Amino acid sequence: MTVAYKQQSADRLQESLGLVQSLIERQRQLEHLVSRQDAAESAAADGLAPQHNLTELRQKLAQLHPADIAHILEALPLEDRLLAWDMAEAARGGAILLEVSDAVRESLVEVMDQERLVAAVSGLEADELAELAPDLPRQVVYEVMGRLDEEERGQLQAVLSYDDDRVGALMDFELVTIRADVSCEVVLRYLRRFDELPGQTDKIFVTDEAGRLKGVLSIRKLLVSDPDAEVAQAMATEVVSFHPDEAALDAALAFERYDLVTAPVVDERGVLLGRLTVDAMVDVIREESDSEVRNLAGLKEEEDLFAPVMDSVKNRWSWLAINLCTAFFASRVIGAFEHSIAQLVALAALMPIVAGIGGNSGNQTITMIVRALAMGQMRIGQTGRLWRKELGVSVINGMVWGSVIGAIAWLLYGSASLGLVMLAAMTLNLMLAATMGVMIPTLMQKLGKDPALGSSVLITACTDSGGFLIFLGLATLFLL
Repeated sequence: MTVAYKQQSADRLQESLGLVQSLIERQRQLEHLVSRQDAAESAAADGLAPQHNLTELRQKLAQLHPADIAHILEALPLEDRLLAWDMAEAARGGAILLEVSDAVRESLVEVMDQERLVAAVSGLEADELAELAPDLPRQVVYEVMGRLDEEERGQLQAVLSYDDDRVGALMDFELVTIRADVSCEVVLRYLRRFDELPGQTDKIFVTDEAGRLKGVLSIRKLLVSDPDAEVAQAMATEVVSFHPDEAALDAALAFERYDLVTAPVVDERGVLLGRLTVDAMVDVIREESDSEVRNLAGLKEEEDLFAPVMDSVKNRWSWLAINLCTAFFASRVIGAFEHSIAQLVALAALMPIVAGIGGNSGNQTITMIVRALAMGQMRIGQTGRLWRKELGVSVINGMVWGSVIGAIAWLLYGSASLGLVMLAAMTLNLMLAATMGVMIPTLMQKLGKDPALGSSVLITACTDSGGFLIFLGLATLFLL
């Protein structure tokens, strides 16, 4: 997909969002107008009836892909979102629920009755039902399972038996299998019997009589192979495969590393259970990225942009409370040097610079370490080496930029000693930032927590308090 096409797609999506918002706004105006008119005026204004506007909204939504509708729903306030949701085609409800964020999905499921929920999700595949199941009422899940055949019910139960972050929870059971002792011509004839191949089919899985995976036959290889050649000659036996208990993020990183479109999932005996597809792995990477951003900022969970005030308060309060405590501690550090600040007012003007640049440097380090841990590029045993490297970077940056701000302080306040204190304080605080930037996420990892959890809040607390203590302490020792 070219950059130009991506931009056009984004522009079309924004245009659709704008049109839907306009139709909803007009609907509100029409409903208000009708409520104020008498019978004669209502008859005269029949051409502007709200029902006609709703029809136009329904037709517009019917033209959009479920993923685009999901984007629009997430961009609408709750009242408007529910109106648009009511106008969406009921048959596509399940596909739309799959695309929206967890928080928005919850708001939609809350307003749906059991009958509509069952109708919306009944047409979904087993792996898709498993993704929605935690957000659906238990009775709805039972009723949908009762409508499945024995094979589909077994597949759904298999997927539900794994945690959300495991490969088994993301397995797709739509795949094509063949035997190794048939010819490529037989395989081609077999494929032509399908009305449509499963989505993302780039390879066919080769199994034996017991269902054990023996290799894969690429569709591209099949098309150029001698029709009389056996599959065993054309297939690849070196296959990247996964076990259902493996971490989904590890599988997603492997997809990125090896440029995979699909990959088999096998049990400990090598029996083919299902497959992973690239679209599911892209979702895993996106969700992991979103989770890291939220955790760095101290958000407990994914938040609906238009969530009720109290829901947002509950999501944010815990780390704000921690931040309040650390900020109070930083204020006490400053309070301990009130006498020094009173004697040399320049300290009050300069100390935010030391703390600010330390916080920025610490966030750079912590972001890099968190990403390295998430991508599997860093092991805990490498912590010391990375800390020494970051320490070297901080010393050089501290000397360079500390000299710059020290010279400025000398020029502004006519004190070379103050400039040297600025140089020393900035260098030491950057060294502290580097140390904490490596230590905080690795310690979180050792404790079994998400390395990104509250890291931004913690590093800011350390560099603020440490920066104030270092700068004011050096100033008290050497300038007063």
